[in-house]
Amino acid sequence: MVAREAGSDRRIGQPLAARFYARSTALVARRLLGHVLVSEIGGHQVAGRIVETEAYLGPDDPACHAWRGHRSARNDALYGPPGSCYVYFTYGMHWCLNAVTERNGFPAAVLIRALEPLSGLATMRRRRGGVAARALCAGPARLCQALGITGVHNGASLTAGPLRIERDPGAGRAAVSVTPRIGVSRAADWPLRFTLADSPWTSR
Repeated sequence: MVAREAGSDRRIGQPLAARFYARSTALVARRLLGHVLVSEIGGHQVAGRIVETEAYLGPDDPACHAWRGHRSARNDALYGPPGSCYVYFTYGMHWCLNAVTERNGFPAAVLIRALEPLSGLATMRRRRGGVAARALCAGPARLCQALGITGVHNGASLTAGPLRIERDPGAGRAAVSVTPRIGVSRAADWPLRFTLADSPWTSR
């Protein structure tokens, strides 16, 4: 049974279909803004609106884990079907969640960088050590910790199951800002970071 905290009820939307992800990675990164990432991991439902993403374009993108066609056990899920998870470990301590895009076998994905917390805030705070609401999901590692996402979810579907992205009918109505990606040393000037303009919930 999944626990829902008092005051955290929200209208449950339909998961985005696999065909949503089977498009240009930059387009998917932009269109994911405003939709809702839902976690029912560890017996608790938590959710947040996607307010920041980054696109990683595949073998020709020097910042992508599959640059020049590199493939290994670590990044194998990046080659999976559109709408699946690529979850990787970084700095020896953090998990990061990506939505795999384009076509099966082509290694491109969208990094989910920040969320606006919507429900399950008590669970998020407990997982994050009691930090302020503003810091709960402001960054890819923070949101994974808040939502209970780990390497166990690498390769899982985002269209069904305990981790999914649900459609919000209002997504696409807000202005979007486009900037270079953050924290990469190669192709750092490529304009592939997308945020909901003026959102206070982004990582920066």
